[in-house]
Amino acid sequence: MAASQSVIDPTAGIVAHAIDSYRDILSAEALAFVAGLHRRFDARRVALLADREARQRRFDTGECPDFREDTRAIRESEWTVAPLPEALLDRRVEITGPVERKMIINALNAGAKVFMADFEDSSAPTWTNQVEGQRHLRDAVNGTIEYTNEAGKHYRVGPDPAVLVVRPRGWHLPERHLTVDGEATSGALVDFGLFVFHNAAALHARDRGPYFYLPKLQSMEEAALWNDVMDHAEAVLGLPEGSMKATVLIETLPAAFQMHEILHALRSRAAGLNCGRWDYIFSYLKTFRAHPDRLLPERGQVVMTVPFLKAYSELLIQTCHRRGALAMGGMAAQIPIKGDDEANDAAMAKVRADKLREVTAGHDGTWVAHPALVPVARAIFDAHMPTPNQRHVTRDDVSVSREDLIRPAVGTVTRTGFDNNVEVCLRYTAAWLDGLGCVPIHHLMEDAATAEIARAQLWQWLHHGPVEFSDHAPVSFALFDHALAKYRQRLRESTLPGAARADDAAALIAALTHADTLHDFLTLPAYDRLP
Repeated sequence: MAASQSVIDPTAGIVAHAIDSYRDILSAEALAFVAGLHRRFDARRVALLADREARQRRFDTGECPDFREDTRAIRESEWTVAPLPEALLDRRVEITGPVERKMIINALNAGAKVFMADFEDSSAPTWTNQVEGQRHLRDAVNGTIEYTNEAGKHYRVGPDPAVLVVRPRGWHLPERHLTVDGEATSGALVDFGLFVFHNAAALHARDRGPYFYLPKLQSMEEAALWNDVMDHAEAVLGLPEGSMKATVLIETLPAAFQMHEILHALRSRAAGLNCGRWDYIFSYLKTFRAHPDRLLPERGQVVMTVPFLKAYSELLIQTCHRRGALAMGGMAAQIPIKGDDEANDAAMAKVRADKLREVTAGHDGTWVAHPALVPVARAIFDAHMPTPNQRHVTRDDVSVSREDLIRPAVGTVTRTGFDNNVEVCLRYTAAWLDGLGCVPIHHLMEDAATAEIARAQLWQWLHHGPVEFSDHAPVSFALFDHALAKYRQRLRESTLPGAARADDAAALIAALTHADTLHDFLTLPAYDRLP
C-alpha cells in the first residue's frame, strides 16, 4: 500500500488517500457515511451509465432523441413541485466558480443572490482540490473562512453573503482516491456525501437547505436516483424529508426531451432547471457524432439565438413555470479586459444583450463567472424583473417540436475558428492536467465544457468530411496536426497556466481527435493523467 493511503477500518473495506492530512474531513464517520451511499446506490448508478451507452448506440445507428411515449401522462397531467424555500425565490444573478478558498470568499461577497460552489466542470478533480474544497466549504458554512495572500491582503466574508449551492460531479465521473470494498467510488456520491455529512445540520438550522445543482443528467431515472440519495441522506442525518433542494442543469440533449419528467422525479425537492448551454452544445455534438447531416458551424456562431438553442431555452421556461419551478438562464463567461476600454465595452455590451434576451424571454435569473459581471447582469434583471422571479410568465405561446430541438445551426467554419478550437482545447486541457479547472483564455473564463465543444467539433469536421473552410479549402488532419504542434510549442514557451503539461495535453488531444469514435468525455481519459 502506498504511503499516501490509510485503511480506516480493515473490516469496513474503506481506503482513502492522504487521510492523515485531512482527518478533519476524512474522518472515520464521514467515510463510513460515504461508503453507505456507495453500497446502497452505486450499482444503480452503474446500470444507468450502461443505459446511456445503449442509448448512444441507438443514436449512432440513426435514431434521434424524442419525447418519451411511456411518460406522456407526466407531461400532460397537472402537478407542481413542492413550494420553494424563501432563500431560493430570488435568484436573479448567480455566480459560479471552483471550490478554491479565495474564490469562495470573493463569490460570497460579490453581490450575487447565489454562489454555486463547483466540484465539477470548473474544478480539476485532484484529490487535493476535492478534499480541500470540502474544508473550505465547511469553513464557509461555519462562518470561519478567511484567507491572506502572499502580499498580506486579507479576505473574509461580509455580512450578507450569497446563498450557497453546491454542484457535485456528474454520475459518470469516478473517484479513485477513495475505494469501498475494492471499488472506486462515484465522484458525485463522494462530493455530495462529504458535504452533507459535515454541513447539512448547520445549513438546515439556518433554512439554507442544503441546496444543490445536479449536472449532466440524461433521464428522469437519473434524477430519481439523486432523489433517493437525498431521501436516504436526510433520513440518516435526521433532516426533515425534502429539506435538500436541487436545481437540475439541462445540459444534455436527451434531458431536453424529459424536462417535465425530471422535475416530476424530484418534485418534493426540485427548485428549478438551468440552461447549461455550453455543455448542451457539446451534448448535441456528441449525440449526433455519427450523423454527418447534423454538423454545427464553428463555436462562435452557435449562439442562443440559433433555432435549436432558442427552442430549448423557451421550452425550459415554459416547463418550469407550468410546474412552479424557476427557469435559470446561462453563463456569461466574459471577464474584464484591462487596458483596452473599447474591447471591454464591447464585451460588456455582449453580456447586457445576452441578459436582456434571457429576462425578456422569461428566465428567473442568470449566471456569471466573474464578480465584476454581477452588477452588469443585476442591472438588466432589476430593470426588467421587479418581482423576485417570473413564474407568472407562462409562455403559453411556446410550442416546441422534436425537430425544433434537433435542427442543426447553419453557418461556416473559418480558419480562425478552427485554430481557436485547437488552441483553447489544448490550453484548457493542459491547465486541467496541472490541477486548474477554471482558466482565463482570450478574456473568457473557460471550464471543461468549452474544451469539450472544441474537441467534439474538431473530431466531427475531420471525420465527416469533406468539410470546407469559408475560403473553400478543405479541413484536414494535416492542418490539425500542424496547428496542434504550433500551439503546443507556444504554450511550452509561455508562462500560461498548464505550460508544464503542454506535451501531455497535446498527446491526449491528438489521440482523441484521430480516434475512430468520438470519446464521451475528455475528462475521463484525462483523469488517469492527474497526479
